[in-house]
Amino acid sequence: MRTTSYYPVIMADNVKATTAFYRRHFHFEPLFTAEWYVHLQSTEDEKVTLAILDGRHETVPLGYRGKVSGLLLNFEVEDVDTIYDRLKQAGLPILLDLRDEDFGQRHFITADPNGVLIDVIKPIPPSAEFAARYEASALPQ
Repeated sequence: MRTTSYYPVIMADNVKATTAFYRRHFHFEPLFTAEWYVHLQSTEDEKVTLAILDGRHETVPLGYRGKVSGLLLNFEVEDVDTIYDRLKQAGLPILLDLRDEDFGQRHFITADPNGVLIDVIKPIPPSAEFAARYEASALPQ
């Protein structure tokens, strides 16, 4: 199978509010807009996309309609500290405070209006213990 694109689709109760959240806080712009579905693209990297879907829409199989749960979106960024300060000042919930992890991340976790967790990450060099678990090409520089 040759995959030509991959992106998450967040099933939401309120497509408009969820779209506004990602536009305001994470710099996405719509590529397609309908009342029940919006496809978003990052203004900073055209390869980064996501979609918002009304979880009650008929294209979702009946037994699976609703809103998303159990999802964690990772956004790798260049300056996690600045984004942390901006989102905290904007009043977003900070569910995990900004911190460095031995496994090679400086990050914090917030959430979107649907309760989808958002982990904002800057890769950092891992501890020696964790560095040994990485393929050499995957180690942060």
